[in-house]
Amino acid sequence: MTSGTRGLALGMMLMVAAVEPVAAQADSSKSFGPLFTHADALLAATVVIGTLLAQRTDDHYAARLQDSSTQANKKLQALATFVRTTAAPGALYIGTSMYAIGRITKEEHMAELGLHGTEALLVGELTGLVLKGFIGRQRPYVQPRNPHSYGFMRGFGGGDQYRSFPSGHSVAAFAAAAAVTSQTSEWWPSSRWVIGTAMYGGAALTGVSRMYNNRHWASDVVMGAGIGTFAGLKVVRFNSSHQGNKLDTWLLAGSLIPTDDGGHSVRWSLMPGVAIGAKPPSR
Repeated sequence: MTSGTRGLALGMMLMVAAVEPVAAQADSSKSFGPLFTHADALLAATVVIGTLLAQRTDDHYAARLQDSSTQANKKLQALATFVRTTAAPGALYIGTSMYAIGRITKEEHMAELGLHGTEALLVGELTGLVLKGFIGRQRPYVQPRNPHSYGFMRGFGGGDQYRSFPSGHSVAAFAAAAAVTSQTSEWWPSSRWVIGTAMYGGAALTGVSRMYNNRHWASDVVMGAGIGTFAGLKVVRFNSSHQGNKLDTWLLAGSLIPTDDGGHSVRWSLMPGVAIGAKPPSR
């Protein structure tokens, strides 16, 4: 790993170290208080300030990460590909698979984690897509390279090359990290720092990978991290403080119901009742 890449990775990890405690405070799901708190304003301010500071380094890191020696590093290429695909579309596949497996095996925690992680991902990604369209920022691979090239609404009609801000992969990675960390800390409070460090650290690497692949500026990644973190925290907080809400009731309530013919009916909200089993033997 080159010195420039190491410095960037360290910077992203420091950002994660700063955001995670703020995120934890902003969540405070157990209080069952209002959905939005003063701590959320602190988190938002941290992200905005971080984005503005990162803008000062956008062109610097875009040039450093495209250095021929950095790009020729096979290990960096493999790592970038792995974390990128794990974040998107991997996070969606992982979340929906956890939900399905949890429902089938009646592992409520797994189903809930998969469902809420997927919800956070969708909320964050939708927000990111709308911002991409309105802000219309030029991607770093477009020549001449210009981190200050914005165009209102340009992202909707100008093509993917003008949908740089924020980083969608960073949104996905941090949404999953925030949702998983927040949800599991409700069940196992002592796990926050272990799970949080692993999840947010992986999310930070995802952001760096998008810069390494010349798809995003540093400030795109910071804002994507903030949006994803906020989405993950709010989804978990909402579901924790609104037990029995319609969506959770619809998607998480299910069971095997005995039928008159001796079989069972699967009462699953995503599908109509389906008879399974066999009729009892004739007497």
